[in-house]
Amino acid sequence: MATETVETPISLPRINEPAPDFTAPSTQGEIKLSNYRGKKWVVLFSHPADFTPVCTTEFVSFSQLWPEFEKRNVQLIGLSVDSIYSHIGWLRNIEQNFGVKVPFPLIPDRNMKIAQQYGMIHPGASDTATVRAVFVIDDKGVIRALIYYPLQAGRNMEEILRLVDALQTVDKNGVATPANWKPGDAVIVPAPVTKDGADRRKDEGFDTVDWYFSKKKI
Repeated sequence: MATETVETPISLPRINEPAPDFTAPSTQGEIKLSNYRGKKWVVLFSHPADFTPVCTTEFVSFSQLWPEFEKRNVQLIGLSVDSIYSHIGWLRNIEQNFGVKVPFPLIPDRNMKIAQQYGMIHPGASDTATVRAVFVIDDKGVIRALIYYPLQAGRNMEEILRLVDALQTVDKNGVATPANWKPGDAVIVPAPVTKDGADRRKDEGFDTVDWYFSKKKI
């Protein structure tokens, strides 16, 4: 009698949960994720494979934006299941062919341990390659945002930078950011949680459309 194969559900870390810790080799030496806690934000991202065209464009773009991530105290960390030797060869190839030196570390996750911890392997896309996952981790070691892209579509690094700006603005000012927000735009003021507060909202000096919808410049 044939037995039915049951696929194990993918376990994905969730927003506002602690980022799973790991210690791993990289192209810049050993990395322990928890060492960044209390010091830096982290953007941990995976790519399907070295020496592939879409991934190459992503690494060039991330490298070009590296100074902007540094200004925001963000550490970029890349990961795929390729070997350390493949990583080194690919980074040298990028520098040779595109004139861009990749300034951030790249982890070889050959045993897929980290990829499994972070739900980067999606069997529907590939059993052996990591999808284009992005995890924004704050300086307390908490996952603040997750983005997943398919293998065939490259990421928008400007959007990842914008997302970091939005999250850091939220934390610093106790506000929210509207659709398509970018630094310098007005932010959303939290809505009152009492009727008296709602009644007073129009007199509080904000750009108020209604009691629940107010904006301000910061």
